[in-house]
Amino acid sequence: MGLAYDPRVLSYRIRFSDGAIEHLNGLTARQRSIVVAAVDKNLRYQPVVETRHRKRMKPGRPGFIAPWELRIGDLRVYYDVEDSPVSLIVVSAFGVKVRHRVAIGGREYGSENSRDR
Repeated sequence: MGLAYDPRVLSYRIRFSDGAIEHLNGLTARQRSIVVAAVDKNLRYQPVVETRHRKRMKPGRPGFIAPWELRIGDLRVYYDVEDSPVSLIVVSAFGVKVRHRVAIGGREYGSENSRDR
């Protein structure tokens, strides 16, 4: 049984930054289709509720781009949430995860457990 539409639930507008659009254009057509559909499905409502695929990022870590990360398989979406003056999701970047590293716009970022060489 699916979830019913509830008009009382706040719907967020979604905006892609210029950098995010460049990152999106660097993905394959299939990856673009997957990530755009996932952004709409997973971020339109309750974007700041942590789930298995959505988590708050830790500021101060190397490669920190945005306060939130959405995981879609090996694809990553980094975003921020603004509630004033309108409820808005600002997608800052898209990345592709390969092992312990994420490639974002031609740069690679490693996990805290990996060494940058």
